[in-house]
Amino acid sequence: MQTQAALFRRKPEANASPFKLCLVGAATDTTNLGVSALCYSTLSGLFRRSHDTEITVFDNGRGVRDAELQVGESKFPYKLCGAINSRRYYRRESYWNIRVSGSLGGMGNPAAKLFLGSDAILDVSGGDSFCDLYGPRVFRANTMMKKMALAHGVPLVLLPQTYGPFNDPEHRRIAQEIMRGAAMAWARDARSFDTLREMLGQHFDPARHRCGVDLAFGLEPRRSDNMPQWLLDLLQDPERRPIGINVSGLIYNDPEAARSRYGFVADYRKVIHGLLARLLRHSDRPVLLVPHVVCNPGLIESDSAACEAVMQTLDAADRQRVFLLPRIFDPSETKWIISKTEWFCSTRMHAAIGALSSGVPSAAIAYSLKTLGVFESCGQGAHVADPRTASTEQVLEQLWSSWEVRRSAGAALQDALCGVKKIVAAQMDTLTGYLATSAT
Repeated sequence: MQTQAALFRRKPEANASPFKLCLVGAATDTTNLGVSALCYSTLSGLFRRSHDTEITVFDNGRGVRDAELQVGESKFPYKLCGAINSRRYYRRESYWNIRVSGSLGGMGNPAAKLFLGSDAILDVSGGDSFCDLYGPRVFRANTMMKKMALAHGVPLVLLPQTYGPFNDPEHRRIAQEIMRGAAMAWARDARSFDTLREMLGQHFDPARHRCGVDLAFGLEPRRSDNMPQWLLDLLQDPERRPIGINVSGLIYNDPEAARSRYGFVADYRKVIHGLLARLLRHSDRPVLLVPHVVCNPGLIESDSAACEAVMQTLDAADRQRVFLLPRIFDPSETKWIISKTEWFCSTRMHAAIGALSSGVPSAAIAYSLKTLGVFESCGQGAHVADPRTASTEQVLEQLWSSWEVRRSAGAALQDALCGVKKIVAAQMDTLTGYLATSAT
């Protein structure tokens, strides 16, 4: 059996140039803090282990630009390069233009040249977008760069992520081809790993196909220098740490889509309203609403818009105890804020990871299997409520139970985190080790 190391392009000699890598499927300029967290975590993990690696992040900007990342006491340069799913095919940044230019050897397209000149393509698919859950257009966008890497013989590394669901047979076939052709493929939890192994069938290779954890578990929290005084006051009293709630705009702002696309049985809005009402009635703690997708409030997926709508349902007295986190914080700063909460309830996966990885007892309202898998990796599977199979009242009761047992859950989470953080480090060590020792 061919080893994973042999699938990479070259082995650097003593005086060889550093490895050239491209990161796709996560960028620093997204409005989804979870996707940006994946980018920062990947970059910092690579730079800590290989200081001279040349990395290009495909983002939503234009052209090629220089960037810099602070990791500990050091600063590391990297590049940003525009690559977007645009119907303006004439733009050099459009996926279509990159793909066509790549088939012609680059043809003056900077993104295509960087892509073809890479020693490996690292792809994270936003953590959970390698599926057809979000429709065919998103599926095509999330597979285009993967297919381009395989077509041109550029080694493709699928970083820890969720695989599936693939409900369309053709989408499933394409996904299987990508998985089989990848130099490495990591799942971010045991359930996703089972899916990966099942889809690979006889092509499964334990040297290439691994089970790990979400890269965002390794994101370093950082206190913001621009913290408003009211927020500092809210977070500084350890006896009245706020309860954190993340409301998903994707679900709250379009409840019909929740029923038709995700198969919700429970009413998500009633779950959020009911949980908030119960917490305000039976606890004296303040509540902090934490958006994790901070796009323009006019867009359907905006968590900020959903949180503002929730605020409008409160009476004047309750509104004095409920606060909305401003849209001014980056992923590391948001994680620091989440780490100061007493208990955290999330719908967005990476908001939950921000809490779990900080040792904050947490619950989740799931709209796919990805949530349960990640919570189980921390020994917290009992704290996932699934509105696809449970009624509104059942979801509420499960969330309330999680709140009531938060102290014992927090102690169990702290025990599990030691192992999770070792896995975070080990999977990055493994990746960089393969890159450094690979042979032609």
